[in-house]
Amino acid sequence: MIDWMVHLPILPVVIPLFAGGLLILIKESHRRLRLTIAFASVLLQLFVAIKLLSVTAGAEPDLWPNQIAVYLLGDWPAPFGIVAVADRLSAIMLTLSAFLGLTTLMYSTARWERAGVYFLPLFQFLLMGLNGAFLTGDLFNLFVFFEVLLAASYGLMLHGSGENRVTSGMHYIAVNLVASLLLLIAIALIYGVTGTLNMADLAARAGHLGGGDRRLFEAAAAILGVAFLIKAAAWPLNFWLAPAYANACPPVAAVFAIMTKVGIYALVRLGSLLLPTGAPAAFGGDWMFPVGLATLLFGTIALVAAYQTERIVAYCVIISSGTLLSALGMPGVTMTGPALFYLVNSVLATGAFFLLIEMVERTRSFGADVLAVSMDLFDLDDPEESFTETQTPVGVAIPAAMAFLGMSFIACALLITGLPPLSGFVAKFSLLSAALQTSETTPDIEAWLLMSVVLLSSLAGIIALGRTGIRLFWANETQTPRLRISEATPVAALILACVGLAIWAGPVLNFMNDTAVSLSVPESYINAVLNHDTVRTLGNGGKP
Repeated sequence: MIDWMVHLPILPVVIPLFAGGLLILIKESHRRLRLTIAFASVLLQLFVAIKLLSVTAGAEPDLWPNQIAVYLLGDWPAPFGIVAVADRLSAIMLTLSAFLGLTTLMYSTARWERAGVYFLPLFQFLLMGLNGAFLTGDLFNLFVFFEVLLAASYGLMLHGSGENRVTSGMHYIAVNLVASLLLLIAIALIYGVTGTLNMADLAARAGHLGGGDRRLFEAAAAILGVAFLIKAAAWPLNFWLAPAYANACPPVAAVFAIMTKVGIYALVRLGSLLLPTGAPAAFGGDWMFPVGLATLLFGTIALVAAYQTERIVAYCVIISSGTLLSALGMPGVTMTGPALFYLVNSVLATGAFFLLIEMVERTRSFGADVLAVSMDLFDLDDPEESFTETQTPVGVAIPAAMAFLGMSFIACALLITGLPPLSGFVAKFSLLSAALQTSETTPDIEAWLLMSVVLLSSLAGIIALGRTGIRLFWANETQTPRLRISEATPVAALILACVGLAIWAGPVLNFMNDTAVSLSVPESYINAVLNHDTVRTLGNGGKP
């Protein structure tokens, strides 16, 4: 009998697949049942992701002695069959995706999942695509899972109504279709040259290419890199992101915060595997560093110029992509660990900010879909009330909802700009420290350029978010909104997760640095995939 742990790497794909299919079959009138299935699915995904995180840290040495969980679909050995691979990097991204999915799903239950049809199934298929992209071990299925998550994101992008949402959604769809076409062309060229699409096998074969085959492989890799850079929102291919994210409904925009990181994940994954064979320029610092700096500068300028709050948060997503591309484009592994820490922090912070902004906007106007608490609950609006000398007011009590919104806004601003004491400061400080360390082995100009632009983006963030906070909370007359538990809890959970990152920054950074070291030794990944035993050869309890 095979231990269920053997099937652990494929569960993040199977669980949302079955949950999404089941949700399509259940009528909209059975809302409680549908929500139960949706939450059960995401909670199971989070459990499996945490389990994989412990496995890749060495919790199951008998089953996976190399700390890389491999699953052969159909029991076909690699490179002939489809393979799912979970290493430290995959497990980090799976856990981040599941946690962000759980919080955004909770937020959507307030009203957003009823603003259109098929929200819950599309949400599950989006998570399925994300999980599959992080787990797949071959390029073709990377394309397949990209298409799954993009197809689901098209429906979620258009969820709700409004001309702006439809217009920006159509731009989003058009650009991503072009990126998918480039991805498919590149995959076809790579298969024609190497005869394989398995990433581990590709890494083993690419080093033996020469002459015209090598040049064709380099061209295919360049096209592949462009497709990934489009998905990572790199300049000048990121003009679609700000209007799309700004006009999406809040829970959709929040979960989209991780989607640009899928392109960065793909660049890191293939770049680390191809590094010993002479990585193509598309997956090395020759491209990633200058493109990252340009993206960072573009996001910084746009952030200062933006006025609409949702666009400001969208440009923060672009800035995070630029920072990651710049850091990961530096040679060596010194920057990789801090960059992964920054990635987790930025996804949690921008996800919380997208949810928070919708609640903050309720303080500025009444409407059919805005539930306000009347001021008489706080005894502040009685025009007949007059103060005597003994009742001279020294201040007005801040309602709990306004206090929560204000403190949450400050926390998100601190996280994004990198000011102490939260994890945003730890992330940027570790990045800058690592950049100083790399200056000993690389040209000083690269390290100092990165430090200067990162600090400039932080200054721009302080200016833009400070100005926005004044405008939202002080410059205009505000009214106290009614916040539901299902709306406030997800924002609090995301911010508290960042607080946890700051408290346990040492162990988390050590894990990220260990992940960086494992990426620098691709032989472990290659051997784990190509030499993994089939189930038929496994003995008692599924152990080799």
